[in-house]
Amino acid sequence: MSARKWLAAAAVTAGLAVPGYATDPVKPTAFGFSTLKPAADADAKAKLEGWLKATGKFDAARFTAVWAQPGRTVADRTLDSIAIGMPEAVAFVTDAKQPGAAAPTEAPAVLKDQKLDPFVRANLAAAYAKALAGKRVYEEALDAIAGVAPEQVVDPAGFFFYKAVAEHALIRREAAVSSIVRLLDDVADAPDRYKVVATLMFFDLQNWAKDEKDLTNITRLMDNSERRLDLARGGPKTQDIQKKIVFRLDEKIKELENKAKSQSQQASNGQCPNPGQQDGPGGANPNSPMQQSKIATNGGPGNVDVKKLRQYEENWGKLPEAERKEIVQQVIKQYPPKYQAMIEDYFRSLNRLHGYKQP
Repeated sequence: MSARKWLAAAAVTAGLAVPGYATDPVKPTAFGFSTLKPAADADAKAKLEGWLKATGKFDAARFTAVWAQPGRTVADRTLDSIAIGMPEAVAFVTDAKQPGAAAPTEAPAVLKDQKLDPFVRANLAAAYAKALAGKRVYEEALDAIAGVAPEQVVDPAGFFFYKAVAEHALIRREAAVSSIVRLLDDVADAPDRYKVVATLMFFDLQNWAKDEKDLTNITRLMDNSERRLDLARGGPKTQDIQKKIVFRLDEKIKELENKAKSQSQQASNGQCPNPGQQDGPGGANPNSPMQQSKIATNGGPGNVDVKKLRQYEENWGKLPEAERKEIVQQVIKQYPPKYQAMIEDYFRSLNRLHGYKQP
């Protein structure tokens, strides 16, 4: 089963949209299962050589030296090749990687230059966005790759992964789900480290409450405000976020006050309100103990415990084989059948990361 199918099944339950399905009104994706592949060294090298010669900046000795480094990724060598023809442009990627460098307030104009070779522009933008995402400068990271064609990028897995990270952090739910689907379903040979984290991000997205007044959603806004302040961005955008936080908190307080007032009125009329009654045993607001020992369904089916999955991920390499197998079976039992394919693939990725043989 493809990632798009099992993500779609889970997304329908959570109210999310997945590209190419009825829940999403946008045009179907032009790609399909495993059609985006990492660029082969020879293909990337040929395109860059052609571009450098066309611009009159080809340095044969330097270019040959760049591609005579098999230990480096094709993405790194692509960037080094671009530096031969555009050293000033690659400089801003280098600056973005520096821990102490100030966060940019806008993407460089060259990344929007439609006259620049599409292959060069796409990979320059992808490298820049990756560097910014690593420093939590998510807005400019997404701005940098806006309009970039994924088929032009030599590392499509990294492109979609860091795009999803930025969208998740900026609370762009549907966009993040779309990027995760493209990573897991459309990209061939995506690294397990990307697949594991992307799956965890999807589980987290599925648990997001739809109510904007939900305290967890307000907390995400607070985290965004704090992140922007850490980046020395206390301007209008940050102030708008802070105003939204205050407004939603005020709404939540009024909602709770009205609820308390209603319960008080019911009590004064001789009624005995029991707000947890509708949930029953094992629900989010249990009004009676469970009658037998079983896994509680707090929050309803499909609420995945992301914290527990993260704990498994962190300790997976220390666990004996029998315990790993037991955990896989227990996790599968705890969640609805629609998640089985996702969970099994998640643990297979963990096994590969730690060099364990697949069951």
